[in-house]
This record gives sequence, C-alpha cells and structure tokens, in this order.
Amino acid sequence: MALLALLFTLPGCAPRAQALDSDEVAFAGQQYRVVHINLRREQLGLHWRNPQDGQPFGSIESLQQWGKTRGQKLLFAANAGIYDHKFAPLGLYVENGKTLVPLNLAHGNPASGNFSLLPNGVFAIYPDGHAAVRTSEAFKADGKAVQAATQSGPMLLIDGKLNEQFLDDSASLKWRSGVCAPSPHEVVFAVSEAPVNFHTFGRLFRDKLHCRDALYLDGSISQLYVDGEGYAGAPAFMVKPYAGIFAVFARQ
Repeated sequence: MALLALLFTLPGCAPRAQALDSDEVAFAGQQYRVVHINLRREQLGLHWRNPQDGQPFGSIESLQQWGKTRGQKLLFAANAGIYDHKFAPLGLYVENGKTLVPLNLAHGNPASGNFSLLPNGVFAIYPDGHAAVRTSEAFKADGKAVQAATQSGPMLLIDGKLNEQFLDDSASLKWRSGVCAPSPHEVVFAVSEAPVNFHTFGRLFRDKLHCRDALYLDGSISQLYVDGEGYAGAPAFMVKPYAGIFAVFARQ
C-alpha cells in the first residue's frame, strides 16, 4: 500500500479521472445518449462567461480550452437551456451562488417558444450538494438559496405525470435534451440522437429513466459532450452559441 501511494505521487503516475456513466439507450424506436452524474463524486457546475475577460464561452470547445489552461480536463458538458436574442439566459441563471438572471415568470405566447409552454421549471443544485427539478412556481415558493440553477421549459414530468400539453401524435419532431434528478445526489441528462416529439421524450424520462420530475433544456441546437465519446445530439451544423453550459471538470 505504501508503494502504491508513492507511485501516485510520482510524475506521470497520477490516477486518471474516473469516466462518467454514459450509455446509448434505446426507447420507443429511438436512440438516446444518457449520462448519469453522481454529485457525491463529480462537481457539476454552470459556466456562461469567462471570469477573466467577461466574454461568453459560447461553445463547449471554448469551455474545454479554458479548462485546459487551468489544468482541468472536461469530462462532460451540455447546453444549459433556452436563451434570448441577445444570447443571455431567458430565465433564472445562478452560477457559483450568484444570481446573474432572475426567475422569469412573465410568460409569453406558447407559440413563440418552448419556454412559454407551461409549466416551465428550474433545475437547481443547492449548497448542501443535492439537486432537484421543480416547476418555476414551486421553486419560487421554496425561496431557498441555490449554488447553481437554470430555468427552462417546458417541464417534461411533474410528480411522475407527463406534461398535459404533450400530444402523443404530435408532428413537432426535434432533437431534444433534458435533465432530471431521480435521487438527491444523482443527476441524469439525456439527448435524442434523432428528432422526437415532447410526448415520447417525456416518456423516456418517466418509463426508462424512472424520474418523477424532469425538465426540457433545449431543442435542435442541443448536444451532450462526454470525454472519450465525443458529441451526441443535434448535428454540428445546427449548433449555435450557448448562453450557459453544464460542465464537469477533473484535474489533469
């Protein structure tokens, strides 16, 4: 044991970062990339702007390069949600305990975007390290401080039930990404590998991933990145600059 400990202290002998739990999952005739993150083991954070120059990262590649300059390896990344025409988060955005965009309860016309397809919701990580997905109204009623949070919409699942707005035979097919917290210290991200409707995507979280509350993140621009596996989700030519990126880093 002493020799093993010594080896880990020698240059070039540090243990490699543990790979994330990432799987290709089949459901209802479609394929999905699903990533499980253990919050007791990995630190999931949100990143919008480079703290050195205040410029938005905009892309997973830019965030990855920033991490490298700090001696960190990007293990996981995903678009953190819906944003406005100025490339700012459309709803609540909290990073490192600081609220950069307030909770948005001024809903517009559902025809103008998914954020207004009610109810929308919040994914949050709290100071004690646990995560949860709540409707925006329930999150406001809680009034609890959070370490990180993003607001998006619509909610896919609410207390185990599909959003009542979803239609089984809807012809609105898009690449879709979402998130849930099936237990307080487990977070699950999923992205479709082909266009699907909301009803099918919601059933994935309910019937396959066993979540009770799940939040839609974004549509045809969304991708997940996993170290060693690359990108899953929307084709690269459809991806536009992001305003908030989930990420897990590890020391190199």
